[in-house]
Parts: sequence; C-alpha cells; structure tokens
Amino acid sequence: MALVFVSAPLVVFEFPYAPSCKSLDCIQFEVMTDNDAVFGRETFLPEQDLPKGDVLLSDGRRMAGDWQVGSSTFQREFGFKNEIDYKLAMIEAGRVMQHAHLGLREPSLTVEATKQVYDTCIKRGARIDRFGMCLDWSMGYPRDQRKTRPGGTGILLQDAEEFWRLTHSSPAAMHFGDFMLGFPAAVENTCAALAAGATTIGNLGQYFTFRLPGYNDDVETTAETVKALGLIAAQTVPVLIHSNLDDGYAAMFEDLTSALGQAILEKYIVTDLIGASYAVCYGHHFTEPLTRIAFQRALSKISNGLPGSQIYGATVLYKGNHAENYAGLSSYLLADVIAQRLRPTGHAVNSVPVSENERIPDATEIIDAQLHLKRMVELAEGYAPLLDLEKIDQIAATLLIEGQRFADRVLFGLNEIGVDTADPFELLLVLRRMGGRMLEQRFGGGLQKAEPTSLRQPVVPATTYREIQEEADEFLKSDAGRELAELAKIPVRILTATTDVHEHGKKLLDSVFAKAGFDVVDGGISSDPDHVVSLAQQNNADVIALSTYNGVALRYIKQLLAEMEQAGLDLPVLIGGRLNEIPDGSNTSLPVDVSKKLVECGVMPCTDLEGACRNLQVLFRGSRRI
Repeated sequence: MALVFVSAPLVVFEFPYAPSCKSLDCIQFEVMTDNDAVFGRETFLPEQDLPKGDVLLSDGRRMAGDWQVGSSTFQREFGFKNEIDYKLAMIEAGRVMQHAHLGLREPSLTVEATKQVYDTCIKRGARIDRFGMCLDWSMGYPRDQRKTRPGGTGILLQDAEEFWRLTHSSPAAMHFGDFMLGFPAAVENTCAALAAGATTIGNLGQYFTFRLPGYNDDVETTAETVKALGLIAAQTVPVLIHSNLDDGYAAMFEDLTSALGQAILEKYIVTDLIGASYAVCYGHHFTEPLTRIAFQRALSKISNGLPGSQIYGATVLYKGNHAENYAGLSSYLLADVIAQRLRPTGHAVNSVPVSENERIPDATEIIDAQLHLKRMVELAEGYAPLLDLEKIDQIAATLLIEGQRFADRVLFGLNEIGVDTADPFELLLVLRRMGGRMLEQRFGGGLQKAEPTSLRQPVVPATTYREIQEEADEFLKSDAGRELAELAKIPVRILTATTDVHEHGKKLLDSVFAKAGFDVVDGGISSDPDHVVSLAQQNNADVIALSTYNGVALRYIKQLLAEMEQAGLDLPVLIGGRLNEIPDGSNTSLPVDVSKKLVECGVMPCTDLEGACRNLQVLFRGSRRI
C-alpha cells in the first residue's frame, strides 16, 4: 500500500454543515499499488489484447472525411456555425439562455411538439435557445438490433433522416444527449447527429453508469465511444461533447468535491487526450441553492472559456402535486438565473415541467415551464444583492482545491497499478469498471468514516444523500414507520434492486428497511431479471422490492416472473416508482399507468413508502419465520 501526502491549505465548508475537519495542512490518502492484491491492474483489465486508444481515435478521425457537421435551421436562423459561438455571443449580450427537454416515442409527434413549443413561446415573448432530445434507451443498441431489444418511453430515431427532421423543426439548437456516446451505437448515432447539423453531442456521463438491458460488452461499448470521440474531435466545425455529471458518478458520490473532480477527469480525457471541446451539465441532485451556485462558479474556473451545455432542473425536489412542485421549480430557477447573471458560463437553464415526477410532460406543460422561466429571469435581478457571495466563493474554492486533488489522486493511483492514463480507452474502461463508490472510497477527499463499509466523510456533502437519510428517519417516526420496525422483529430478508440506472428510490428503501431492522440484500442497479433471481436464490431472500422508472415496469415484471418460474423461485414481489408504459399502437406516445396489470400479474404495486409498509404487513404479519 502506497501513501500520497498532499500539502495545501484547505478551505473548510462550515455552513450549513458541520465540517469534516477543522484544519488540514497535510492529508494522508491510500492509493492502489501493484502490491495490493485486490486492486491491481488485472482486477480491472484482465484481458490480454484490448484495443489501443490511439488506434481507435485514428479510426474515428478517418471517418470525418465522410461525416462532417451539416446544416440546420439553427445555423441558418442565427448565422452561427455551432453552439459554442452562439453561446459566447449570448454571454456577451447578457442573455440567460433557455433549454427545453422533450421527446415522444414517434419522431413525427416530437417534430410537431417542438414546433408548437417553440412557436408558442415566441408569441409569448420567450425564446427557447436549445432543445434536448429525450432519446429512448434502445437507441443505445446498434440499429439492426433495436427491434428485438427492450425499449423505454423516449423518442426512437430509425435513421439519419429522422435526426435531420429534428434539427430542422425549429430555429433552436438541437442537442442529442441521452444514449448517444457511451453506448455500442455511439458511432452510428454520432454520424447521424453530425450530418443533421448538431453541434452538441452527449452524454459522456452515461458511459460510466448506464447499462442497456441484456447487453454487457463494455469493451465494445468503450471502443465505439472512443471512436465517436475521435470523429467529433476531427470536425472542422467545433462540436461540444456534453456530459451530464448527474447521469454519471455525481449521482453516486456523497461528496461534491468528488463530482467536480470527476468533471476534471472527464475534461482531461476529452480535451487533453482526445483534443475535443468538453461541456458540463449538472443540476438533478443539487437541491441547495448555496452549493448549486458554488458548483457553477467552480466549473467556470475549469472550463477554459468554453460554455457549458445546460443546468438541469433539481427534479428530486418534485415530491408533491403540481402546485407544490412549483415551489421546487422556482427555487432552483432562481439560483440558476442569478448564477448566470453574476458569472455567466453559457449553461442554458432547464425549466423542467412540474408534472415530471408523475409522467412524461406534454407540450403544454413544457410551454408553461418555459414561460415560468422567462418571468423568473425578469424578476431575479432584485435577489442578487441578497446573496452572501463570500460564503459561496468559499465553497467554490473548496470544491476547486479538493476536486483537483481527487483527480490527481485518481490518475496517480491508476498509474501506480500500471494503467496507461494517457490512453483514453484504457482510462475510460478502468473508471467504468471501478465504479463510482469504489472511486470515491479510495480517492475521495474526506477522512475515512469509522464504519468499515462506509465511504469517506464528505468535505462538501451532496445534499441528496443527506435528504434521503432525513426522509428515512422522518418516515420511521410515523405510525407506518413504527409498524414497520415492529414487523422487522420477524427475521425477513428483503432484496432491493432497480430496473434501470435511477437509484434514489432504492437508496430510500435500503435506508428505511435497514434502519427498521430488516436484513437488506443489495440486488444492484440496472439489474437484469435473471440477475435478480440469481441473487434472491443465493441470499435466501424472502421478498423482492423493486424501484423502477418510466416505461418499463410491466415488461420487466413479466420477464422477472418468467425467470422466477424457470428457476423454481416463488417469492412475493413489490414494485414502486413510475409504474407506466407506452401501450402498443398508442397515438400519443405517452405512457399510461399499468398498476392494475401489475396486480393481475401477481405482484404488489407500491405508490409510496406507506404502500410498501402495508404490503409487507399483509405478507408477513403473524409469521414466525419466512
């Protein structure tokens, strides 16, 4: 085990959290070495003949002879060749840019909705600068496999022509993010997006955390991603490579300094190793205005003058009805607008409709959210003098210092075990295989917690995880929570898993069940049904509790039950989250509730924690041992 000593003054973040330490002039960290039997190169790269990053980049660059940035309505309307130049001009003009996200299953409906949203907002005095397409996850599979692969609720583009139709549906810039980079279809999707005139392509953050159902070839995924990055870097018109940190490891990290460090690592790969332009997106999990603004100000110091892509809405604040959700919407929009006024970084502000926690928003709801943002921009000016910029900049300084240390420690530690950190393929693959929790555990900036299975004590805590613990504690104080704790006196083993990458529902279940006294088995994130069944058998689980997101609940349950029948496993199954799916032959491309069909399948839908508690009571009250 080697030790690295990093000496530098540490700016401690004291409010509103207790600091992890009062003063650290020299911090001692564990890093991996060749002598570490568990964390050697062979642990993460056991293969002998892996592709070389320089070869993959050359392959991608050669493709630029055939695939270049085409024209779009955005380029013709505003006279800019790309979003970089447009954003820099808007910064100079003092404009706070607006971003809207949409994507219905049928491309024709998405084109119509894009026109409707843009034109209606223009008539009301609000201009949308860019649209982000909610592509379906089946877009991540190679095109010839998509018909036989499972899909979600997003837009499915079958060919380059459909990309072109979207970039010509309105004068706003078109951003293709989800399920592009980071997937086996990265190259073919990137070619189509470039030809259609798109000059922001993502989402690199998804490479690290998203997994396609039934597809596990991370070598091919990484190779195709590096080729696509090489193709983008070779464009004569500069193209932004977008990464949503919250779709990547920032969603797993407990420390925001690790999240900023991840951005520094990604920028090193994209800019220093590949030669492309890197743009950061953040926001889903940044619920606290103080750290939300501080993170934006820290990003401005590492961007080298390049604009960001967007600031995503803090949608984890959407926990109630529409009226209640408008409070959350206003909270993060106010912070984002003021941040762009005080230190413009070119991030377009994304006003997410208040119905997003229920289902995919329709065009009217997207319009309402954009008009709300337009009015917020007008009203926000008076709030800027109320901010304590000294406190915000203190946090930003801590993020910068500790974020850079995190990135340095990661690169040093991987070099120590023989990883070629100058090879983008090798570095990306190791970071993906290592996973966010191990990455933060071994290289994070805080001191090690006393519990052996815990992560480090955060320097700047991510508020989402604190809020999950607070929500769990509050629930356990309720009547339903006390009943759950009483039920846990019966030895019940609960396996929890998610059907997709969205893990916050699972984290809440894990915390509530464990604190109540149940034996909780981790069934994983984005776990395929056969994997869930295998883990349930291996761990003698008494019940399976699933958390799911848009569009997959019924199909996943049918596959799970088929796997259980084949394995001879008879267990109760609870499922909560977005219990919807797009019906076959739908003319709206919007998902509908499938709770009744889930009941018909024999599983127990849960709309909230109280529902999960009631179902467990039904299953196990009066049992001595399951």
